[in-house]
Amino acid sequence: MARGTPARDAPGDDDAGSVATGSGRFGRPGRPLRRSSFLVGFTGALGVLLAYTVFLGIRNAGGILVLVVIALFLAVGLNPAVVRLRRWGLPHGLAVTVVALTLVLLIVAGLVALVPPVVTQTGQFIEQLPSYVEELRRNRTVNDLVVRYDVMRRVQELANADTVGRALGGVLGGAQLIFGTIFRVLTVLVLTIYFLAYFDRLRDLGYALVPRSRRQRVSLIGDEILTKVGAYMVGALSIAVLAGATSFVFALVVGLPYPFALAVVVAVTDLIPQIGATLGAVVVSLVGFATALPIGIACVVFFVLYQQVENYLIYPKIMRRSVEVNEVAALLAALLGVALMGVVGALIAIPVVAALQLILREVVLPRQDRR
Repeated sequence: MARGTPARDAPGDDDAGSVATGSGRFGRPGRPLRRSSFLVGFTGALGVLLAYTVFLGIRNAGGILVLVVIALFLAVGLNPAVVRLRRWGLPHGLAVTVVALTLVLLIVAGLVALVPPVVTQTGQFIEQLPSYVEELRRNRTVNDLVVRYDVMRRVQELANADTVGRALGGVLGGAQLIFGTIFRVLTVLVLTIYFLAYFDRLRDLGYALVPRSRRQRVSLIGDEILTKVGAYMVGALSIAVLAGATSFVFALVVGLPYPFALAVVVAVTDLIPQIGATLGAVVVSLVGFATALPIGIACVVFFVLYQQVENYLIYPKIMRRSVEVNEVAALLAALLGVALMGVVGALIAIPVVAALQLILREVVLPRQDRR
């Protein structure tokens, strides 16, 4: 075929063209709708509506999502125990069953040991709270601060047993609180067992979503993050239990009222990074000052000494194989976690920061250096 001579159409081209452009009976097609400003605006509006719908769904399901996050972190923390049992020769299902039964037994034992005295002593503490406030008022230094900032009237209103009862919503509100708590605990327990049983599958599924060229590196970094998160959670729980047990023994020695309730407060608040131990110490010290001035001073001295031992001896020894996070980043993460998700946000703040720190060190910063 000579150069410049137009090629002949292949057989069937006319049919294909007629199919693509239509028969022509109803006129020539117009411009594609994808170039229409109306279609662009309509698509954008649908996108905004979809985004707002997703936002409403997440907000309405916020309580359930928090339970899922708690269960997921518990599963990450308990998975090393499952791995250890599997190394000892137990099948995966049996290892998960042993860990789940151990968790259930610990929860039941804790409830049997703590709930009756905590409920009794907490009720007595609420009833006696106005008298404790009155005792604090008799202290000259405290009284000067109270008069200066007009705190007494507000504290007395909040400390009134009737106000507390109304805040709980009476008998119906108390029953809803109890059954709601039981439902949440059971939900977290069931989800934790489910995540433990399918932990390897869920992890492999997450890695399978990554492109093959990056899957190995993502798997190594992801496994390291899971290891650090699990080690941190086990270490934090151990430190909190130790703090609660030590506080309980101290309360019995000095004669503090409601030792079980105060020990639980110390253990729970000690789980909050950076500021939790101080909050627990303040609560116990206030009860000590309300009981007697020497007991209050003893509480302050005890918690100052114990926090030094915990910060410089216990915490480094337990956490030396866990995470290493900058103190400023840990404090900001804890405050942000409290603002977003309450106590749960504070608990998961440090592992999240540790994960982000590892990603920055291994992925982001090397990529920036290569540019």
